[in-house]
Amino acid sequence: MPQPLPRLRLNLDFMPSPVPDRPGLFIRDPYKFSDAMMIVPPQLVECLRCFDGGQTELDLRLELSRLTGELEVSEIARHLIDTLSAAGFLEDERFAAMRDERMQRFAAEPIREPAHAGGAYPADPEAMRQTMARYMDGETPAAPDGDLFAIAAPHVSPEGGWQSYRAAYSVLRPEHRDRTFVILATSHYGEPERFGLTRKTYRTPLGDTATDTRLADWLETHGGRAVTMEDYCHSFEHTVELQVIFLQHIFGPDIRILPVLCGSYAHSLLQGGQPERDDGVKRFLDALGELRAREGNRLFWILGVDMAHMGARYQDRFDAKANEGIMSAVESRDQQRIARINDLDAEGFWELVRENRDDLKWCGSSPFYTFLKIAPKSRGELLHYEQWNIDERSVVSFAGMAFRRAE
Repeated sequence: MPQPLPRLRLNLDFMPSPVPDRPGLFIRDPYKFSDAMMIVPPQLVECLRCFDGGQTELDLRLELSRLTGELEVSEIARHLIDTLSAAGFLEDERFAAMRDERMQRFAAEPIREPAHAGGAYPADPEAMRQTMARYMDGETPAAPDGDLFAIAAPHVSPEGGWQSYRAAYSVLRPEHRDRTFVILATSHYGEPERFGLTRKTYRTPLGDTATDTRLADWLETHGGRAVTMEDYCHSFEHTVELQVIFLQHIFGPDIRILPVLCGSYAHSLLQGGQPERDDGVKRFLDALGELRAREGNRLFWILGVDMAHMGARYQDRFDAKANEGIMSAVESRDQQRIARINDLDAEGFWELVRENRDDLKWCGSSPFYTFLKIAPKSRGELLHYEQWNIDERSVVSFAGMAFRRAE
């Protein structure tokens, strides 16, 4: 009996071809298990439906014959299967080997190499320093502030969100330098209700910044089953990396961080209730709260968070323009959520996120909620709010914020 074709991986990026003279469907692997990129010609795109784990090569040939009007399509079918498999785009043995090799390699390496140098920011150290100076210079230095214990900054491209980055990072002072910076950042690709940790040193063009392994070890021991140590997502996720470059610009690379990638609270959004109804989430929040109380002023908290994602890029049936039309209503709703955050009202914030199953698509909702559940009595302040067209049809919103103790 013919064996089913391997299933096409559903966690790939699919988008229209960016090459004008090569139309079709562009495919790449956001997890970086494979470096391959592929454009499937328009006539073959429908054939991808055959890779559902149930249909066979015979079904694929029948579909090809229907689409091309040709009877002899064996070579085309075999070429499509082999090309998808070689690229690591099918759930088969070849992909499993690629995945295992990449994950094992990352786990064994002591350094988390820069994944976005040369893209989101310059790879050359001198060009990097000049770029960071352009983003940050000119802001009036903040006065000493013993009550400041946390900031929230974007993780959008710095070129698009530098004003919010500057607003947030400009409130840091020299007296904060010797603290461990706990970075609660969005995990775009990690499992829901999971928290990704690493012991690795973060490298950028500005130098190497060490992870506080003592605290990482403690969280792994006490955080329960929701913890994933040496989470592979750290190897390519940008949300921590972009906070590190701003910290290094201000203080130099010789600082300590505790990077935590916060997976979405998807189950809570779908099923209702608070995220800590999940026993794994509750145990991790309890452990993180205990760590915060025990370490006190030895910690400084950084949230790497964006807010709404609207428009065609994010599967909305409309085009979005920053600060115009529907985005004016989005700003109003963003501000309602920001007000709850500033009041440290975790439950009220989550109630707003759950409206329409978060149709604003705040990718920073899980780091925000995590922080709100463990923060001491305090008050937040909105420093700067922005909307930015990430492309001609889509908008991301984000902000710079600061949090001061009220005790």
